[in-house]
Amino acid sequence: MDSWPLWLLVVVFAAAAGVVWVAGIQLSKTTDVLDDRLHLGSALGGLIVLAVATNLPEIAITVSAALNGNLDIAVGNILGGIALQTVVLVILDAFGRRGKGVAPLTYRAASLVLVLEAVVVVAILTVVVAGSQLPENLVFFHVAPGGLLIAILWIAGLLLVQRASKNLPWHESGNAPDTDPGPATKNTTTEKMSTRRAALVFTVSALATLIAGVVLERTGDAAASQIGLSGILFGATVLALATSLPEISTGLQAIKQGDDNLAMSDIFGGNAFLPVLFLIASLISGTAILPQANASDIYLTGIAGLLTLVYVVGLILRPRRRILGMGVDSFVVLVLYLVGVMGLFAVAAQ
Repeated sequence: MDSWPLWLLVVVFAAAAGVVWVAGIQLSKTTDVLDDRLHLGSALGGLIVLAVATNLPEIAITVSAALNGNLDIAVGNILGGIALQTVVLVILDAFGRRGKGVAPLTYRAASLVLVLEAVVVVAILTVVVAGSQLPENLVFFHVAPGGLLIAILWIAGLLLVQRASKNLPWHESGNAPDTDPGPATKNTTTEKMSTRRAALVFTVSALATLIAGVVLERTGDAAASQIGLSGILFGATVLALATSLPEISTGLQAIKQGDDNLAMSDIFGGNAFLPVLFLIASLISGTAILPQANASDIYLTGIAGLLTLVYVVGLILRPRRRILGMGVDSFVVLVLYLVGVMGLFAVAAQ
Protein backbone atom coordinates (compact mmCIF):
# COMPACT_ATOMS: atom_id res chain seq x y z
CA MET A 1 0.00 0.00 0.00
CA ASP A 2 3.00 2.31 0.34
CA SER A 3 2.99 2.85 -3.43
CA TRP A 4 -0.69 3.85 -3.56
CA PRO A 5 -1.50 7.53 -4.17
CA LEU A 6 -2.60 9.49 -1.12
CA TRP A 7 -6.15 10.07 -2.40
CA LEU A 8 -6.70 6.33 -2.83
CA LEU A 9 -5.40 5.62 0.66
CA VAL A 10 -7.81 8.20 2.09
CA VAL A 11 -10.76 6.69 0.17
CA VAL A 12 -9.96 3.13 1.30
CA PHE A 13 -9.39 4.36 4.87
CA ALA A 14 -12.79 6.09 4.89
CA ALA A 15 -14.52 3.02 3.41
CA ALA A 16 -12.95 0.74 6.04
CA ALA A 17 -14.00 3.19 8.76
CA GLY A 18 -17.58 3.03 7.44
CA VAL A 19 -17.54 -0.78 7.56
CA VAL A 20 -16.20 -0.74 11.12
CA TRP A 21 -18.88 1.75 12.15
CA VAL A 22 -21.80 -0.28 10.75
CA ALA A 23 -20.36 -3.55 12.07
CA GLY A 24 -19.95 -1.97 15.50
CA ILE A 25 -23.64 -1.07 15.63
CA GLN A 26 -24.57 -4.67 14.85
CA LEU A 27 -22.08 -5.96 17.43
CA SER A 28 -23.72 -3.85 20.12
CA LYS A 29 -27.25 -4.91 19.16
CA THR A 30 -26.45 -8.62 19.02
CA THR A 31 -24.35 -8.49 22.21
CA ASP A 32 -27.40 -7.08 23.96
CA VAL A 33 -29.45 -10.05 22.69
CA LEU A 34 -26.79 -12.62 23.61
CA ASP A 35 -26.33 -11.07 27.06
CA ASP A 36 -30.05 -11.46 27.69
CA ARG A 37 -30.39 -14.97 26.25
CA LEU A 38 -27.20 -16.35 27.82
CA HIS A 39 -27.75 -14.46 31.12
CA LEU A 40 -24.32 -12.81 30.98
CA GLY A 41 -25.41 -9.35 32.12
CA SER A 42 -24.31 -6.08 30.56
CA ALA A 43 -21.06 -5.78 32.52
CA LEU A 44 -19.80 -9.31 31.83
CA GLY A 45 -21.04 -9.17 28.23
CA GLY A 46 -19.12 -5.97 27.65
CA LEU A 47 -16.07 -7.30 29.48
CA ILE A 48 -15.76 -10.48 27.40
CA VAL A 49 -17.95 -10.72 24.31
CA LEU A 50 -18.02 -7.15 23.05
CA ALA A 51 -14.55 -6.17 24.30
CA VAL A 52 -12.81 -9.06 22.51
CA ALA A 53 -14.81 -8.54 19.30
CA THR A 54 -14.06 -4.82 19.07
CA ASN A 55 -10.36 -5.51 19.65
CA LEU A 56 -10.06 -8.02 16.79
CA PRO A 57 -8.04 -5.52 14.68
CA GLU A 58 -5.49 -5.20 17.49
CA ILE A 59 -5.35 -9.01 17.79
CA ALA A 60 -4.64 -9.38 14.06
CA ILE A 61 -1.99 -6.64 14.07
CA THR A 62 -0.24 -8.12 17.13
CA VAL A 63 -0.21 -11.69 15.74
CA SER A 64 1.11 -10.45 12.38
CA ALA A 65 3.83 -8.39 14.09
CA ALA A 66 4.88 -11.33 16.27
CA LEU A 67 5.06 -13.69 13.27
CA ASN A 68 7.23 -11.19 11.39
CA GLY A 69 9.44 -10.47 14.39
CA ASN A 70 8.34 -6.84 14.62
CA LEU A 71 8.09 -6.90 18.41
CA ASP A 72 8.22 -3.10 18.77
CA ILE A 73 5.09 -2.85 16.60
CA ALA A 74 3.38 -5.50 18.74
CA VAL A 75 4.18 -3.59 21.94
CA GLY A 76 3.21 -0.20 20.51
CA ASN A 77 -0.06 -1.60 19.13
CA ILE A 78 -1.07 -3.05 22.49
CA LEU A 79 -0.06 -0.18 24.77
CA GLY A 80 -0.50 2.76 22.43
CA GLY A 81 -4.25 2.40 22.08
CA ILE A 82 -5.27 1.85 25.71
CA ALA A 83 -5.04 5.52 26.69
CA LEU A 84 -7.05 6.69 23.68
CA GLN A 85 -9.63 3.94 24.14
CA THR A 86 -10.19 5.38 27.61
CA VAL A 87 -10.73 8.77 25.97
CA VAL A 88 -13.49 7.12 23.91
CA LEU A 89 -15.55 7.43 27.10
CA VAL A 90 -15.27 11.22 26.69
CA ILE A 91 -16.85 10.91 23.22
CA LEU A 92 -19.59 8.64 24.55
CA ASP A 93 -20.27 11.04 27.42
CA ALA A 94 -20.38 14.12 25.18
CA PHE A 95 -22.35 12.68 22.26
CA GLY A 96 -24.14 9.59 23.61
CA ARG A 97 -27.07 11.39 25.22
CA ARG A 98 -27.61 15.10 24.80
CA GLY A 99 -30.24 17.48 26.06
CA LYS A 100 -31.11 19.61 29.03
CA GLY A 101 -31.17 17.75 32.31
CA VAL A 102 -29.34 14.66 31.00
CA ALA A 103 -26.86 13.42 33.62
CA PRO A 104 -23.23 12.56 32.69
CA LEU A 105 -22.29 9.01 31.75
CA THR A 106 -20.67 8.07 35.08
CA TYR A 107 -23.75 9.30 36.97
CA ARG A 108 -26.08 7.14 34.87
CA ALA A 109 -23.87 4.04 34.81
CA ALA A 110 -22.48 4.20 38.37
CA SER A 111 -21.96 0.64 39.59
CA LEU A 112 -19.48 -1.14 41.83
CA VAL A 113 -19.07 -3.74 39.09
CA LEU A 114 -17.75 -1.05 36.74
CA VAL A 115 -15.46 0.22 39.49
CA LEU A 116 -14.12 -3.32 39.89
CA GLU A 117 -13.54 -3.58 36.12
CA ALA A 118 -11.59 -0.32 36.14
CA VAL A 119 -9.48 -1.48 39.09
CA VAL A 120 -8.62 -4.66 37.16
CA VAL A 121 -7.41 -2.46 34.28
CA VAL A 122 -5.14 -0.47 36.64
CA ALA A 123 -3.80 -3.69 38.19
CA ILE A 124 -2.94 -5.11 34.77
CA LEU A 125 -1.27 -1.87 33.66
CA THR A 126 0.82 -1.94 36.85
CA VAL A 127 2.07 -5.42 35.95
CA VAL A 128 2.86 -4.15 32.46
CA VAL A 129 5.19 -1.50 33.91
CA ALA A 130 6.82 -4.01 36.29
CA GLY A 131 7.14 -6.66 33.57
CA SER A 132 8.88 -4.23 31.23
CA GLN A 133 11.81 -4.12 33.66
CA LEU A 134 12.44 -7.88 33.61
CA PRO A 135 15.36 -9.34 31.61
CA GLU A 136 14.61 -10.19 27.97
CA ASN A 137 16.03 -13.71 28.37
CA LEU A 138 13.63 -14.58 31.21
CA VAL A 139 11.48 -16.96 29.13
CA PHE A 140 10.33 -20.48 29.95
CA PHE A 141 8.80 -22.60 27.16
CA HIS A 142 7.98 -19.47 25.13
CA VAL A 143 6.25 -17.94 28.16
CA ALA A 144 7.49 -14.78 29.87
CA PRO A 145 6.44 -14.27 33.52
CA GLY A 146 5.03 -10.78 32.87
CA GLY A 147 2.68 -11.91 30.12
CA LEU A 148 1.61 -14.96 32.12
CA LEU A 149 0.78 -12.90 35.21
CA ILE A 150 -1.26 -10.47 33.09
CA ALA A 151 -3.30 -13.37 31.69
CA ILE A 152 -3.86 -14.76 35.19
CA LEU A 153 -4.97 -11.33 36.45
CA TRP A 154 -7.36 -10.98 33.51
CA ILE A 155 -8.98 -14.37 34.21
CA ALA A 156 -9.17 -13.57 37.93
CA GLY A 157 -10.78 -10.24 37.04
CA LEU A 158 -13.40 -12.00 34.91
CA LEU A 159 -14.26 -14.31 37.79
CA LEU A 160 -14.51 -11.40 40.23
CA VAL A 161 -16.74 -9.41 37.88
CA GLN A 162 -18.96 -12.45 37.27
CA ARG A 163 -19.34 -12.95 41.01
CA ALA A 164 -19.94 -9.23 41.62
CA SER A 165 -22.55 -9.00 38.85
CA LYS A 166 -24.62 -11.74 40.53
CA ASN A 167 -24.53 -10.53 44.10
CA LEU A 168 -22.83 -7.84 46.15
CA PRO A 169 -23.36 -7.18 49.88
CA TRP A 170 -24.28 -3.57 49.09
CA HIS A 171 -27.49 -1.59 48.84
CA GLU A 172 -29.21 -2.20 45.49
CA SER A 173 -26.63 -4.88 44.61
CA GLY A 174 -23.86 -2.38 43.98
CA ASN A 175 -25.84 -0.06 41.69
CA ALA A 176 -26.16 3.56 42.74
CA PRO A 177 -29.67 5.11 42.94
CA ASP A 178 -31.06 6.72 39.77
CA THR A 179 -28.82 4.70 37.45
CA ASP A 180 -29.92 2.96 34.29
CA PRO A 181 -30.20 -0.76 35.13
CA GLY A 182 -30.12 -1.64 31.45
CA PRO A 183 -31.98 -0.99 28.22
CA ALA A 184 -35.17 0.87 29.11
CA THR A 185 -36.90 -0.15 25.92
CA LYS A 186 -36.00 -3.16 23.87
CA ASN A 187 -35.62 -2.73 20.14
CA THR A 188 -38.42 -4.62 18.38
CA THR A 189 -36.01 -6.08 15.83
CA THR A 190 -33.62 -7.46 18.44
CA GLU A 191 -36.52 -8.75 20.56
CA LYS A 192 -37.65 -10.91 17.65
CA MET A 193 -34.12 -11.97 16.72
CA SER A 194 -33.39 -15.61 17.52
CA THR A 195 -30.28 -16.58 19.45
CA ARG A 196 -28.90 -18.39 16.40
CA ARG A 197 -29.40 -15.38 14.14
CA ALA A 198 -27.90 -13.06 16.76
CA ALA A 199 -24.82 -15.29 16.97
CA LEU A 200 -24.53 -15.34 13.16
CA VAL A 201 -24.86 -11.55 12.82
CA PHE A 202 -22.36 -11.12 15.67
CA THR A 203 -19.84 -13.44 13.96
CA VAL A 204 -20.17 -11.74 10.56
CA SER A 205 -19.87 -8.29 12.16
CA ALA A 206 -16.80 -9.41 14.12
CA LEU A 207 -15.11 -10.67 10.94
CA ALA A 208 -15.96 -7.42 9.16
CA THR A 209 -14.46 -5.50 12.09
CA LEU A 210 -11.32 -7.64 11.93
CA ILE A 211 -10.72 -7.18 8.19
CA ALA A 212 -11.69 -3.51 8.06
CA GLY A 213 -9.63 -2.79 11.18
CA VAL A 214 -6.48 -4.21 9.61
CA VAL A 215 -7.16 -2.18 6.43
CA LEU A 216 -7.49 0.93 8.61
CA GLU A 217 -4.10 0.28 10.17
CA ARG A 218 -2.34 -0.43 6.86
CA THR A 219 -3.80 2.50 4.90
CA GLY A 220 -3.39 4.87 7.83
CA ASP A 221 0.25 3.91 8.26
CA ALA A 222 0.94 4.38 4.54
CA ALA A 223 -0.84 7.75 4.47
CA ALA A 224 1.07 8.94 7.56
CA SER A 225 4.38 8.04 5.91
CA GLN A 226 3.48 10.03 2.79
CA ILE A 227 2.53 13.18 4.69
CA GLY A 228 5.53 12.90 7.02
CA LEU A 229 3.68 12.26 10.27
CA SER A 230 6.05 10.82 12.89
CA GLY A 231 5.52 7.22 13.93
CA ILE A 232 5.05 7.94 17.63
CA LEU A 233 2.53 10.72 16.97
CA PHE A 234 0.71 8.61 14.39
CA GLY A 235 0.48 5.65 16.77
CA ALA A 236 -0.80 7.70 19.69
CA THR A 237 -3.37 9.66 17.68
CA VAL A 238 -4.47 8.61 14.17
CA LEU A 239 -3.86 4.86 14.45
CA ALA A 240 -5.19 4.68 18.00
CA LEU A 241 -8.32 6.57 16.94
CA ALA A 242 -8.79 4.38 13.86
CA THR A 243 -8.57 1.14 15.83
CA SER A 244 -10.91 2.65 18.46
CA LEU A 245 -13.72 3.19 15.93
CA PRO A 246 -15.37 -0.15 16.87
CA GLU A 247 -15.54 0.97 20.53
CA ILE A 248 -17.00 4.36 19.56
CA SER A 249 -19.62 2.79 17.30
CA THR A 250 -20.66 0.06 19.73
CA GLY A 251 -20.60 2.46 22.68
CA LEU A 252 -22.87 5.04 21.05
CA GLN A 253 -25.27 2.28 19.99
CA ALA A 254 -25.30 0.80 23.51
CA ILE A 255 -26.12 4.22 24.99
CA LYS A 256 -28.83 4.69 22.36
CA GLN A 257 -30.31 1.39 23.54
CA GLY A 258 -30.22 2.71 27.10
CA ASP A 259 -27.42 0.41 28.28
CA ASP A 260 -24.78 2.78 29.66
CA ASN A 261 -23.15 -0.01 31.66
CA LEU A 262 -22.44 -1.99 28.48
CA ALA A 263 -20.81 1.06 26.88
CA MET A 264 -18.42 1.62 29.79
CA SER A 265 -17.80 -2.08 30.30
CA ASP A 266 -16.75 -2.46 26.67
CA ILE A 267 -14.00 0.13 27.15
CA PHE A 268 -12.74 -1.24 30.47
CA GLY A 269 -13.00 -4.80 29.18
CA GLY A 270 -11.03 -4.01 26.04
CA ASN A 271 -8.32 -2.19 27.99
CA ALA A 272 -7.98 -5.14 30.38
CA PHE A 273 -7.88 -7.64 27.51
CA LEU A 274 -5.32 -5.96 25.25
CA PRO A 275 -2.25 -6.64 27.49
CA VAL A 276 -3.21 -10.35 27.46
CA LEU A 277 -1.95 -10.27 23.86
CA PHE A 278 1.58 -10.09 25.29
CA LEU A 279 1.26 -13.76 26.23
CA ILE A 280 0.02 -14.67 22.73
CA ALA A 281 2.82 -12.69 21.08
CA SER A 282 5.36 -14.35 23.38
CA LEU A 283 4.09 -17.83 22.53
CA ILE A 284 4.35 -17.04 18.82
CA SER A 285 7.75 -15.36 18.86
CA GLY A 286 9.36 -17.26 21.73
CA THR A 287 10.63 -13.93 23.09
CA ALA A 288 9.73 -11.88 26.15
CA ILE A 289 7.65 -9.04 24.70
CA LEU A 290 7.25 -6.64 27.62
CA PRO A 291 10.99 -5.86 27.92
CA GLN A 292 10.78 -4.61 24.30
CA ALA A 293 8.65 -1.67 25.48
CA ASN A 294 10.33 1.69 25.01
CA ALA A 295 9.99 4.81 27.15
CA SER A 296 7.07 6.11 25.07
CA ASP A 297 5.12 2.87 25.55
CA ILE A 298 5.59 2.91 29.33
CA TYR A 299 4.73 6.62 29.40
CA LEU A 300 1.42 5.93 27.61
CA THR A 301 0.75 3.04 29.98
CA GLY A 302 1.04 5.43 32.92
CA ILE A 303 -1.28 7.91 31.21
CA ALA A 304 -3.83 5.13 30.64
CA GLY A 305 -3.75 4.15 34.32
CA LEU A 306 -4.22 7.76 35.40
CA LEU A 307 -7.20 8.29 33.07
CA THR A 308 -8.81 5.08 34.31
CA LEU A 309 -8.47 6.20 37.93
CA VAL A 310 -10.22 9.48 37.08
CA TYR A 311 -13.22 7.48 35.91
CA VAL A 312 -13.07 5.34 39.05
CA VAL A 313 -13.48 8.55 41.08
CA GLY A 314 -16.28 9.65 38.75
CA LEU A 315 -18.16 6.37 39.17
CA ILE A 316 -17.92 6.69 42.95
CA LEU A 317 -18.66 10.42 43.37
CA ARG A 318 -21.10 10.64 40.40
CA PRO A 319 -20.77 14.36 39.57
CA ARG A 320 -23.85 15.82 37.87
CA ARG A 321 -22.16 18.96 36.56
CA ARG A 322 -21.34 19.17 32.86
CA ILE A 323 -18.53 21.12 31.20
CA LEU A 324 -18.69 21.60 27.42
CA GLY A 325 -21.42 18.98 27.21
CA MET A 326 -19.53 16.31 29.16
CA GLY A 327 -19.16 15.26 32.79
CA VAL A 328 -16.48 16.81 34.98
CA ASP A 329 -14.55 13.52 35.01
CA SER A 330 -14.62 13.28 31.21
CA PHE A 331 -13.42 16.88 30.92
CA VAL A 332 -10.50 16.11 33.27
CA VAL A 333 -9.66 12.98 31.25
CA LEU A 334 -9.67 14.98 28.00
CA VAL A 335 -7.36 17.65 29.43
CA LEU A 336 -4.99 15.07 30.92
CA TYR A 337 -4.81 13.17 27.63
CA LEU A 338 -4.05 16.30 25.60
CA VAL A 339 -1.34 17.30 28.07
CA GLY A 340 -0.05 13.72 27.97
CA VAL A 341 0.23 13.76 24.18
CA MET A 342 2.28 16.96 24.38
CA GLY A 343 4.54 15.29 26.93
CA LEU A 344 4.93 12.38 24.55
CA PHE A 345 7.06 14.56 22.26
CA ALA A 346 9.48 15.23 25.11
CA VAL A 347 9.71 11.51 25.91
CA ALA A 348 10.25 10.57 22.26
CA ALA A 349 12.96 13.23 21.89
CA GLN A 350 15.15 11.67 24.61
